[in-house]
Amino acid sequence: MTIRPYNFSAGPAAMPEEVLQQAAAEMLDWHGSGMGVMEMSHRGKEFMSIASQAESDLRELLAVPANFRILFMQGGGLAENAIVPLNLSRGAAVDVVVTGSWSHKSASEARRYAQVNVAASNEADRHTTLPAPAGWRLTPGASYVHICSNETIHGIEFHELPDLKALGSDAPLVIDFSSHVASRPVDWSRVGLAFGGAQKNLGPAGVTLVVVREDLIGHALPVCPSAFDYRLVADNASMYNTPPTYGIYVAGLTFQWLKRQMEGTLTGIAAMEARNVAKAKLLYDFIDGSGFYVNKVARDCRSRMNVPFFLRDESRNEAFLAGAKERGLLQLKGHKSVGGMRASLYNAMPMAGVQALVDYMRDFESTQS
Repeated sequence: MTIRPYNFSAGPAAMPEEVLQQAAAEMLDWHGSGMGVMEMSHRGKEFMSIASQAESDLRELLAVPANFRILFMQGGGLAENAIVPLNLSRGAAVDVVVTGSWSHKSASEARRYAQVNVAASNEADRHTTLPAPAGWRLTPGASYVHICSNETIHGIEFHELPDLKALGSDAPLVIDFSSHVASRPVDWSRVGLAFGGAQKNLGPAGVTLVVVREDLIGHALPVCPSAFDYRLVADNASMYNTPPTYGIYVAGLTFQWLKRQMEGTLTGIAAMEARNVAKAKLLYDFIDGSGFYVNKVARDCRSRMNVPFFLRDESRNEAFLAGAKERGLLQLKGHKSVGGMRASLYNAMPMAGVQALVDYMRDFESTQS
C-alpha cells in the first residue's frame, strides 16, 4: 500500500484519511438519498439532519455548556475579527492582547467599529514570549478582551486561558482558537466567545465555527450586516443564509472521527491532547538537541500545533525543502512574514509523520556537516 505524503501545511491542512475516504464514498449519493451533499437544499430534511448531528457531536466533544450557542458561519477567522466587535462592542472600548500576526490583525480590524486598547503586546520580543496576564492594562468597562490563543505564524500558544475575573475584569474573554480547536479541552468558565476557521483541525476551508454565550447575543450594532448578526444566525439554526453545506458535512465527519479516537484509556479530545503533547515534544526535543536547527519561542508558550524553526545557516533552506519533498514531507516552508520553516502538527498528523520529519532533519543535518 502506498503511503500518502505527510502534509505539514498550516491551513488548509491535512485531514484524517478516514474522513476523506468516507466523503469520497458518499460524494454521489448520501445515504441512499440520490443526491450528494453539495446538491442538497440546506433546509431539506437530509441536510438538516447532517447539521443537527454535527452540532450535537461538537457540543459533546468540546463539552460546550447549554448556555452557549454553536453557530456555523462563513468568512473565516479574519471576518470574525470584524463580526465580533460588530456584535459585542456595544459602542464601548475593547481590549486586545497582541501576541502575533493574527491578534495584530484583530486589533486593526476592530478599530473600524470600536475604540481598541492594546492591553499587552509581545512585539518588543518579536512575538517569542507571552505577556503575563498580571501585567495586562485592562480597560474598566471594556466590552470584551480578545486573545488569539494560538498564533499560527509565530508558534505561540496560551496553554492556560487567562482568568479575567482574577484580574478584576468582568469583561467576557473572546478567543480566536482557529489553530488549536479540538486539540485540547476548553475551559468554558473563562470564555465568553470562541471562534475559529475549520481549515486546520476541523475540516475544509469555508466553515467558521462560533461558540458564543447566550447572554452576549442580541447586541449587534445597527451597521452589522444581518447575515453576521449572531442573534439572527442563532435563531435560524445557522440557516439564515445558505451555509457552507459541504464544509459542515465534512466537519461533521471529522467530529465523528474525533469521537472514535483513543489513547490508552482516553477518548475524544483528551486522547487528541495526549497525542498532540507527544508529537510536539518529539519535534521540540530534537530541535533543542541540535546545533543545526533552532526554535526561538520561549519554552513555556510554544505551540503544540505550529512549530516554526530555522536552519542556523539559512543558505541551505532551499536544499532542505527540496529534500523534504523527495521524502514525502510537504509544505514545510515558513510563513513569508517570518521565514524559515514551519511544521503544523494538527490532529490529523500522525506520530509517524512527525517521526519521519525528525528522521529527515537528522539525516539532512548529517549530510551538511
